[in-house]
Amino acid sequence: MQTNPTQALASWQEEKRSAWLYRVVSDAESGSTRQVLFLELAQAAEGQARLWQAEMDKLGMPPPQFTPDLRARLVAWLIPRFGVKPLKGILAAMKVRGMSLYHAAPPHGTPTSLEQMRGEKHKNAGSGNLRAAVFGVNDGLISNASLILGVAGAGAGADMILLSGIAGLLAGAFSMAAGEYVSMRSQREFHEYQIALEREELDQYPGEEAAELALIYQAKGIEADEAGRMARALIADPDRALDTLAREELGLNPDELGSPWGAAISSFIAFSIGASLPVLPYFLLSGSHAFYGVLAATGISLFGVGASLSLFTGLNAFAGGLRMLLIGAGAGAATWFIGKGLGIVLA
Repeated sequence: MQTNPTQALASWQEEKRSAWLYRVVSDAESGSTRQVLFLELAQAAEGQARLWQAEMDKLGMPPPQFTPDLRARLVAWLIPRFGVKPLKGILAAMKVRGMSLYHAAPPHGTPTSLEQMRGEKHKNAGSGNLRAAVFGVNDGLISNASLILGVAGAGAGADMILLSGIAGLLAGAFSMAAGEYVSMRSQREFHEYQIALEREELDQYPGEEAAELALIYQAKGIEADEAGRMARALIADPDRALDTLAREELGLNPDELGSPWGAAISSFIAFSIGASLPVLPYFLLSGSHAFYGVLAATGISLFGVGASLSLFTGLNAFAGGLRMLLIGAGAGAATWFIGKGLGIVLA
């Protein structure tokens, strides 16, 4: 593959920046088993920078001087103050490998053989989607019920309360959908960019990538010989190698490249379902019956959502439902009293 001067210089700068940040991370991990890993990763990055330097020499380019850019200096300033784990997403975006070490351990522990690595599957995607749906329903329920109670507290008539509830449903659902789309689109672009970089490096210098991967496996407690064997076997299969490098070096999960439109539509539907529940009584009932219907529908729904969330939190279902009911009641009462006060002032 023909290397152009711009690509060679950019890649050299990227490797030098990674090496510089590895040393900052290593200093932050002083005294831990990770300290040596990041020092060795810094040396590996320096080695890859030398490969790009050789490419620049072939192109007749003068030897460049490395100076950390503003972003790198800012991250280096943050690391000793906040720690590495809270910044792992930023560090992964800057090609600092080994961020998978800061993820929660898998249920069956760290794989210790190539066969276990091949057989490992990520089985929690479905539960994650279900949990997001439950939270979306909960957001719509609490926000729109609070809006309706606030407008009712101000003394508005049934028509105005119904209009406010519908407006709150639509505004909230579109806002949630837009936010999810932007968030998922940005996450997908970030993952795709990082994976593309790994694919390029895998083509350029597979041996160095295997060595870095072996270092990360050793940091997870795998013996050096076995770690090297696993890394070499994985690198021999480009597709599996790319997937593993994304997970182990950058802490990314290629399976999480979800659809922005799918996330937006799911969020819209979930929020709309929750937000519609406190509106329904004003379609079915009239006068004070509709208001009390809102209280009943919202209370029952909040308890049901809280009980459902216990599937993910491990809490007792009754305790989870009661906690969510009290939280929603507090939000609704606060907005009702605020609306009542505003109604008196503006009357």
